[in-house]
Amino acid sequence: MRRGAVLRLYLLVSHLFPLFASAVLRRRLAKGKEHATRWVEKKAQDLAPRPDGPLVWLHAVGLGEVLSLRGLIARMAASRPDLSFLVTSTTVASADVFAKNLPPRTRHQFLPIDAPAYRTRFLEHFRPDLCVWAEQDLWPGFVTALNRRGIPQAVVAARMNTRSFQSHQKAAGLYRDLYAAMAMVTAQDDATAAHLRQLGAAPITTGSLKPAAPVLTHDPEVLDQLQNVLRDRFVWAVAPSHAEDEEIAVAAHQRLKQSDPSALLIIAPRFPDRRDEIAAALNEDVRQRSRGQLPSREDSVWLCDTFGELGLVYRLAQAVLIGGTFNTIEGHNPWEAAALNCAVLHGPHTANFANDFVRLDQADAALMVTDDARIATVLAGPDLQQLAQNAFACIETASVQTDKLADDLVKLLDKA
Repeated sequence: MRRGAVLRLYLLVSHLFPLFASAVLRRRLAKGKEHATRWVEKKAQDLAPRPDGPLVWLHAVGLGEVLSLRGLIARMAASRPDLSFLVTSTTVASADVFAKNLPPRTRHQFLPIDAPAYRTRFLEHFRPDLCVWAEQDLWPGFVTALNRRGIPQAVVAARMNTRSFQSHQKAAGLYRDLYAAMAMVTAQDDATAAHLRQLGAAPITTGSLKPAAPVLTHDPEVLDQLQNVLRDRFVWAVAPSHAEDEEIAVAAHQRLKQSDPSALLIIAPRFPDRRDEIAAALNEDVRQRSRGQLPSREDSVWLCDTFGELGLVYRLAQAVLIGGTFNTIEGHNPWEAAALNCAVLHGPHTANFANDFVRLDQADAALMVTDDARIATVLAGPDLQQLAQNAFACIETASVQTDKLADDLVKLLDKA
């Protein structure tokens, strides 16, 4: 592996990271940005036991990326029953939600800070046989250490828009070194592939992992209870939502109730700690999931303000307005809803999942809406079930691509 000037400088500076690690992590802990009991994993302490046999390590930065790995892991596990899997991430939400959706023979750890002492302790403890970096979160020290140990590495489902590419170009030499260490690089779309080639990679386009992920889990007792309460009512959702999404959804819901007074809107915020803000904006006494409150037959809006319950929300709702598509967030994952037969609507801002939404829209498997009147019209119309059915065809196509990717990764492992 070539080590250019930028990579050498990074590796040198990384020796200093432990000097600040504890103080920074404790400050983040005080702000609720680190796990209350597991934050020391970021110093490679209190690591889980290593399972017997070959181990595949997969890393993704946050919640959406981690959940997208489940389909890939399930396919590799089915192909090689002797494999175990270690998934690392950096955010608290990713750990909490992933724990409820664990694939077979899989455990989660927080990724240690990329300092020599921490990465050495982590790698000597887990001794992975293959490392898979998801999307675009690469850590130079770990990449270098894995390369030195002869452990094959791959970047899968890379996603790099123009803005991200321009940022990567500022350290182009560093990324050329990192991509040169990869045995395989795959991209979600052709634009990303073109960007990666300019950074020295040799990618192939395999699409997103998200459509092929298993459906989100749920609490069956709560689902049964709610389905009994909400029987014969039209239920829709805005999720994972932000303030702008909620504003337009509530306005649409007021219009919808003119033709269907019994309709229920579920608001599932991306950040549940916004619950007081949302309740105040609704200007009504709304029942909240975080308080153990479920909607009654008389409620018009229910606030599902807890992490990890989108599987419940999407099973209840006939349609969802995907959050983040009416502001600069630029969208959230539409596939989780589509996989649960929930018709997908979205606003115009979808840059984070541009290819996903284009794919769904072109297949008449999702619908862009721009104002509350249009949303209400679509919700009251006859096309929701057809949207959901068309989405299944897209998911089946994507699953074939993920099957092939899983096979290719297993072959890398076999060659190691």
